[in-house]
Amino acid sequence: MKDAGIVFSYFPTLTVLQKQQLEQLGRVFPEINKRVNLISRNDIENLYEHHVLHSLAIARKLCFRDGSQVVDIGTGGGFPGIPLAVLFPQVNFYLIDSVAKKIRAVDKIATELHLKNVITLNNRIELTTERFDIAVSRAVASLKDLKNWMKGKFKNERQAAIVCLKGGDLSREMKEVGGRIEVTPISEFFKEEFFSEKYIVIWRY
Repeated sequence: MKDAGIVFSYFPTLTVLQKQQLEQLGRVFPEINKRVNLISRNDIENLYEHHVLHSLAIARKLCFRDGSQVVDIGTGGGFPGIPLAVLFPQVNFYLIDSVAKKIRAVDKIATELHLKNVITLNNRIELTTERFDIAVSRAVASLKDLKNWMKGKFKNERQAAIVCLKGGDLSREMKEVGGRIEVTPISEFFKEEFFSEKYIVIWRY
């Protein structure tokens, strides 16, 4: 598996602890992934580029406020939530998924990385009673669905945002949802071919 150097090259101000946590992710994740299929086993060699760096693209557009509560909808294998929790240790990340075995695996990963700012929830986002400042997701659902699921889940709708990592043609999806939408190609930040048709999409009321 490729090492964490690709992440360090794009985020040169990482602390020693943050680097250690990201390196530990590369040791822990493959072993857990053998038992619980969080990502394709054929893609494990690309963990840092396709999953960690992809998740951290969000940090190129947003700097989360200390003490804020961010929900990762349908976290799956802990992306983008786990890498973002490493990068923003003063922000509380709620990683939610309806699949219990995935949440147990993500909870184990967060424990192994000694992440004190990660809370795991085995639930559907529309059923949780928690309230959040911002929502993030990676290729989980359409913007329209995410907007509907987050109805009544934000602390302050005027300051809220749904931040998605998406790929391909987004024109139809954007027409369906309304509101204010900002789309940024990830290729503006990262040079790897993998990011050529991938985007950060920020939706606001």
